[in-house]
Amino acid sequence: MKKATAFAAVIVLLLIVLFSGCRRQASGAGQAKKDITVVFVPKVTGNAFFESANAGAQAYAQKNGFKVQYEGSSEALIDNQIAIINKAIEQKVQALCVSALDATALDEVMKKALSAGIKVTTWDSDVSGDARMIMVSQGTPDQLGRMLVEMGAKSLSSRGKNTGGPIKYLWHYSQATVMDQNSWQAAGEKYIRTAYPNWINAAPQNFYSEQNPAKAITVGEQIIKDYPDIDLIICNDSTSLPGQAQAALNLGRTAQDLTITGFASPNAMRDYCKQGIVERWGLWDCQVQGALGCYMAWYLASGKQLQVGSRVDVPDIGIVEVMSNAVLDPKAYTAPNSGVVLLPNRTEFTINNVDNFNF
Repeated sequence: MKKATAFAAVIVLLLIVLFSGCRRQASGAGQAKKDITVVFVPKVTGNAFFESANAGAQAYAQKNGFKVQYEGSSEALIDNQIAIINKAIEQKVQALCVSALDATALDEVMKKALSAGIKVTTWDSDVSGDARMIMVSQGTPDQLGRMLVEMGAKSLSSRGKNTGGPIKYLWHYSQATVMDQNSWQAAGEKYIRTAYPNWINAAPQNFYSEQNPAKAITVGEQIIKDYPDIDLIICNDSTSLPGQAQAALNLGRTAQDLTITGFASPNAMRDYCKQGIVERWGLWDCQVQGALGCYMAWYLASGKQLQVGSRVDVPDIGIVEVMSNAVLDPKAYTAPNSGVVLLPNRTEFTINNVDNFNF
């Protein structure tokens, strides 16, 4: 009887030790998840869009138990982004979330990060599908191309222009190699051919200002001087739009004789709206986009799996679905472990609602 009792006591002690070990292991895993740092890379620092996205990501990470390290350059140069990503690889970070300056130039270094075991996502502007795991996109090219054109059409109509007639327009944005902006421009051109076939693209070569605020103003002034009878300037870039608006202000043009529209934050454009330079423009909630991009990187770095078709209940944001890369480009690389998450909403800003937003 005593032997049986002693044997039972030993078994109980063993179970206690094993259970305690399991509990310590689970606790350690939880701590590891909490210590995950996501390196968050914008195209350029100092831009209202990217600074707002960072503010959203930082607040979200603090609330949800992980860290975001904002690493960018004040110059929108591909080499600077490559250097930042290489530094992150050397530091053995767990996760990266990048807004790419070029559709393919970052592929090599992003694949290097993946090979090093880093979980890689993109947001705002993409790389090739095999160079990252998840892209958090503001919308499909068709959605955003149409939105740009229709914002222009509404503003043209409000100043008495016949949008069914020969409207002269052109595009001013960052550069010819940025995937997102070029896809919106191409989709916008396709939409114009169907919805407004009499419109005339006065500068098919487009104008680029390389996400440089000073250059955006200089290029903007050049456009107005070289094309004095232009009806509509579409700026599908958050640096070119305020730059083009400032150029119009400098040259004495207003929304009554020149329609300027595009994508930029409400804070960047509020004064131009109230001064009558720009009537209407749009964007999406870049704070949510920054938060979601970093969350998806953290989610993967914490050991969870994602595939096309996966649905994730994201705290404070809602349920998102991983879709095929083909939603952004029918010719895109597709694989089960590489996909796109779309933001649900986009917003048009005017004098009537701009003060309801602060980003």
